[in-house]
Amino acid sequence: MKQFKKWILSLGLVALVAVLAACGANAEDTVRIGVVGEDNEVWDFVIDKLEEEGISAELVKFSDYTQPNNALDQGEIELNSFQHKLFLESYNEDSGTDLVAIGDTVIAPLGIYSEVITSIDEIEAGDTIAIPNDVTNGGRALLLLQTAGLITVDPEAGVTPTVNDVTENPLNLQIEELDASQTARALEDVTASVINSGMAVDAGFVPNDDAVLLEEVTDETDPYVNIIAARAEDADNEVYQKIVEAYQAEDTIEVINETSAGSSVPAWK
Repeated sequence: MKQFKKWILSLGLVALVAVLAACGANAEDTVRIGVVGEDNEVWDFVIDKLEEEGISAELVKFSDYTQPNNALDQGEIELNSFQHKLFLESYNEDSGTDLVAIGDTVIAPLGIYSEVITSIDEIEAGDTIAIPNDVTNGGRALLLLQTAGLITVDPEAGVTPTVNDVTENPLNLQIEELDASQTARALEDVTASVINSGMAVDAGFVPNDDAVLLEEVTDETDPYVNIIAARAEDADNEVYQKIVEAYQAEDTIEVINETSAGSSVPAWK
């Protein structure tokens, strides 16, 4: 009888180890996707679809644009989806990393927002305009201000001009550079703010309805197409490619259109 009990106990321990091992395997098999902000309805939809295909994925939320690429490079996440092509290119150049785009998602037009004006024509001499302080989005913001007729930038600066490349500023506007996550919050203190679409949506704006001026989507805005990024050695990972396929599907387009009120444009079509 004692030997029988020992056998049962041993069998139970083996079963317990097997269960724990399975749990560990499941945790390791979960694909962690880094995102920025709280507006993740599209990814929530995609993750639900992936579960039906037997792929486990979860979102890891970051508060600003400085974190997800570091986390991806260091292996803390497997993928991220928060940036456009030009931002990733700039990050790799500055950091000496080898992160790559494995799929396009959307292009989300940059916008000028305000709590005190409703038209660009209402901006007056000496007003303060907030823009993101990173190289790519800051340059993109300056080009949008140029499109609005407020400033002129040196064409030789290309798509990444800085405030030092502003050659004409007839209204003597004060251009205040802030972390992208602060541009929406700054609206209480500035005349207008250039805000990334995701940050604007998190702040309660509907870009198509609320922006004083919204960036036009053309062939020239291709560098600003948002992407899913991975480490270079994982670019052909079969599971990651299936995640891209699940995102780039017709039913996902419907969710993108509904949740962004048409403000985000699917970019893989």
